[in-house]
Amino acid sequence: MPQVSAPILIDGSYGEGGGALIRTALCMAALTQTPIRVDQVRGGTSYPGLDAEDLLLIQALTVSCAAETVGVEKTASSFSFLPTRLPSGLNLELTALEGVRGANANVVLNALVPVLARAGVYSRVSAQGETYGHRSLSFDYFENVTLPALKKLGIYVFPELEKAGFGREAKGVVAVEVEPSVIEGFKWEERGKLQACEGLIATSHLPRDIAERGIAHLKKMAETAGIEINVEQEEVHSDRPGAHLTLWTTFENGMGGAAVMGTKGVRVETLAHAAFEELLVWLKSTGTVDPFLADQILLPAAFAENGCSFTISRLTERFMTSVWVIKQFLPIHITVKGSIDGPGSVVVKR
Repeated sequence: MPQVSAPILIDGSYGEGGGALIRTALCMAALTQTPIRVDQVRGGTSYPGLDAEDLLLIQALTVSCAAETVGVEKTASSFSFLPTRLPSGLNLELTALEGVRGANANVVLNALVPVLARAGVYSRVSAQGETYGHRSLSFDYFENVTLPALKKLGIYVFPELEKAGFGREAKGVVAVEVEPSVIEGFKWEERGKLQACEGLIATSHLPRDIAERGIAHLKKMAETAGIEINVEQEEVHSDRPGAHLTLWTTFENGMGGAAVMGTKGVRVETLAHAAFEELLVWLKSTGTVDPFLADQILLPAAFAENGCSFTISRLTERFMTSVWVIKQFLPIHITVKGSIDGPGSVVVKR
C-alpha cells in the first residue's frame, strides 16, 4: 500500500483569514495530492466556519480527487481533506446549499479552473449562486478579465451565463468548459500601450433607458478624462431585478478593471460614477494587474513551466495570505516586493 503522508496543518485565521485562504489550500492539496487539516476556518472574517463556497468547492474536488473528508459541514470551524489521487476531469452540476450564506458561482468555478486544466481531459462544471454581487467576482469580469489573463497562461476556459443571479442569496447559474492545458508563464513587468477600454451594464427586469443613461454618463466622464471607452448593455435572464456595471482595460501586457453592483434607490449615474472613479485609480497606477486579478492568477502561476512575473497596482493582505499558503505545499520561490496597500511586484520561480 502507498504510504500516506501526515496532513499539512493550515491555520484558517492566518493573515487575511478568509475564503481565499481556504480555496488556495484546497486547490493546492488537490494539485499536489497532499492531505490537509484546516483549523479556525475563515477565522479572520465576520462569518467564521465553512460557507457555501467552501462546501461547493470541496464537493467538486472530492469527486475529482476521490478525496476523503472529515468534518465537512456548514459553519464547521475545522475540517480535513485527503485526496487519494491527482485531479481527474469533471462533468458536474453544483447546486446551492440550503441554510448557509449563499455562494458566488464565479468564485467557485474560478478556483476549480487551474485544477481541471491539469486533469488531462475536458471538463464541464456548472455552479449555482450569485453571478453579480457587491465587491465580489462578477460574471462579466470573470469572462472579460480573468479568463483572458488565464489564456495568457495557457489555460483555455469557455464560460456561459445560463442564468443571472443578483446578490448573495440568488440562484443564478454559470457553467465553464475547461480544456486540458499546459500552464506557461508570462512576463508582465510593464503595461505597454492601452489597447482597449470597455464596459458592460448587465440589467434584468429594468427599463432599458436606465442602462442607456448609465452608458451616456460613462461616455461623458470618459471624454472629460480623455479616454475612449466602449460600453454595452445586456439584458440578462434572472428571477429578480438587478443591475451591475463592469469596466475593464486591456494593455499589451496586462489587464484590470472595476465593478459596481446596483442597489435599490441608487441612480444609475451614481453607479457609473463609482465604477469610473475606481477604473481611474487603476489606470493611474503602473501595475500590470489589479488586486483582484492578482489573486486569480497567483495559483496557476505557481505551476507555470517557465515562471511568471507581474506587477500589482495595490498589494493586499489577501494576496500575501495566498502566497503563504502556496509555500506550505511547494518548494517555490515567490518574491513579492512592496508593502500592503501600495504597489508591488511579483516574481514566481519553481
